[in-house]
Parts: sequence; structure tokens; C-alpha cells
Amino acid sequence: MFIQRLSIKMELYITILTLTTVLSTDAEILHEYFGIHGCSETDGEDMHGLDGEEMWHADYNQKRGVVTLPDFAIPMEFPHFYEKSVIEMKGCKNDIPFLTKIFKSPPPEMDAPKTSIYPKDDVELGVQNTLICHVTDFYPPSLSISWTKNNVNVTEGMNLSQYRPRAEGTFNIFSTLSFTPAEGDIYSCTVNHIALQGQPQTKIWDVDVALPSVGPAVFCGVGLTLGLLGVAAGTFFLVKGNNYN
Repeated sequence: MFIQRLSIKMELYITILTLTTVLSTDAEILHEYFGIHGCSETDGEDMHGLDGEEMWHADYNQKRGVVTLPDFAIPMEFPHFYEKSVIEMKGCKNDIPFLTKIFKSPPPEMDAPKTSIYPKDDVELGVQNTLICHVTDFYPPSLSISWTKNNVNVTEGMNLSQYRPRAEGTFNIFSTLSFTPAEGDIYSCTVNHIALQGQPQTKIWDVDVALPSVGPAVFCGVGLTLGLLGVAAGTFFLVKGNNYN
């Protein structure tokens, strides 16, 4: 299956999403490959993945290819991928004036993002954790994400994933923030995207850890004390009654 979407507004963004089902060598397991190759006049992205997980992407700022397979995966090499990507990206940007003229700058196709924020692990006060800002169902794949802590901008400990395609042609992206929970702290994740028409989307998460309830323990202790007093009183009257007899 091949999907191509074009978005033109001031500058052209070309995104190519290719999904190909391939058969593994043991002829029993089906895998699904996908790739993204896109550019604007000022930016570009090239990424390859398998079964919904990113394997490799080009980092044009650091001028190298980045392998993003997890540690437990079978090691793979991507020889000359970055060099080929640079050549293809140059051709992509060279095509922008021609395609802009052909399509006569139609209005851009847009899908507004949906955002959620949640912690990676169960929250414990004073124990380092990670907040995840998950942005999904948006197009074109170009947006910004920012974090705040108690209304102050935060950049330290923040990471951003590559854009990841969805089957229907929209995209996902994750931003993470390392933090140490403290009672009363408030965090927010704000997303800016062209489809939001200048109204950023903000999600808020606050540290609210429920302390263990002391009620059951107190009631249990009181009940045990009363029980012991009852036994002691019963023993006292029993002994006294025997002596009286």
C-alpha cells in the first residue's frame, strides 16, 4: 500500500508513507515495513521502521544516521543510508518550486492533534519518574511541544521522539520529561500545530499521591485493646467467683 499526502502553504511539505508486508525467512511470520521521507524548504525527515517501531532515522543536525532499535533486538546495520538520505533530501527540496507551481498552492490538508499526559511508572514521592506527553492523529507532521513545572518553562530532562506514521495517514509523536515527584507540583505539556489555528493545546498533570489510610489500623488496634480488656475482666471475675465459693 502506498499513501502520499501533499500540504502546501508558503512552503511545500511532502510526506511519503510506504507500508509493505514482507514474509520472514521462516515463512511463518508476517512483518510490516514503513518509511517516511519528507521535506519543506527548511526542514526534512527520513525514517525507517518495522511493525510500528522505528528502526533508523537521519539526524541532519548531527550529520549521521541514528539506529533506534531496542537493546534486546537483533543488531542491524544500515550501510550508506545516511549518505543516500542526504542526496534524496536535496532532490526533495529541489522539487518544491516545481510542485508548488503544478498544484498552484492549494489549501493545506490538516488534522488537529489529540494530546494526553501520564507518568511512565507508579508515582512515589521523591522517586524519579518520567512524564509522557503523547500527541496523536495529526497532520502534517510538524509541531512543537513545550513543558512547564509550576508555570515555569522546563527544558532539562526533556526528550522528543521522531514522527511515527499511523495507518490512516496521520502521525504520532512522544515527548518525555524526567522528574522527581513532590507533593503539590503541577506539570503541563503544550502542543502547537497549524491545525490548532493559533490556539495551543495544553494538558495538565499534578502530583497527587494518596497517603496510606491509618483508619483501619487504628480501629484494629482499638478493637484488639478492648478485646484484651474484656478477657482480663472476665478472668478477674472468674477467679474472684471461685474464691468466693
